[in-house]
Amino acid sequence: MYRRILVPLEHSPSDEAILAHVRVLARRLGSALVLIHVADGWVARNIRELDLRESEEMREDRAYLEQQCGRLTAEGFDADAVLAGGDPATEIAAAAEREGCDLIAMATHGHRLLEDVVRGSTATALRHQTKIPILMVRAEKK
Repeated sequence: MYRRILVPLEHSPSDEAILAHVRVLARRLGSALVLIHVADGWVARNIRELDLRESEEMREDRAYLEQQCGRLTAEGFDADAVLAGGDPATEIAAAAEREGCDLIAMATHGHRLLEDVVRGSTATALRHQTKIPILMVRAEKK
């Protein structure tokens, strides 16, 4: 049913919630996994336009993605990793199209009241930018 699943990661403990869920789903369906992290710092948002070098944060994010991808590959999954920079919802939607994904599976944090009103959430913005189905798994608060 789902051949390629895009899995946005935050480089935070909440990633384990979605990775645990996606492992089961991908194993049952024989799906390939594409992990993505969207760096959204100043350098990441301007790297192409200003011909900048990756920031230390971006290098750490790349290492984290490669580590997670390596773990999944060692477990027998077909997994790739993509580091993007910019607005998270826009970059996730674009990557899902570009990578030929037919499902986006992501962790959510639930409502943060005022913060969601002021900034919105990536999940809310993403559902307005893509027609690809989105599976949202709530990460437990620690």
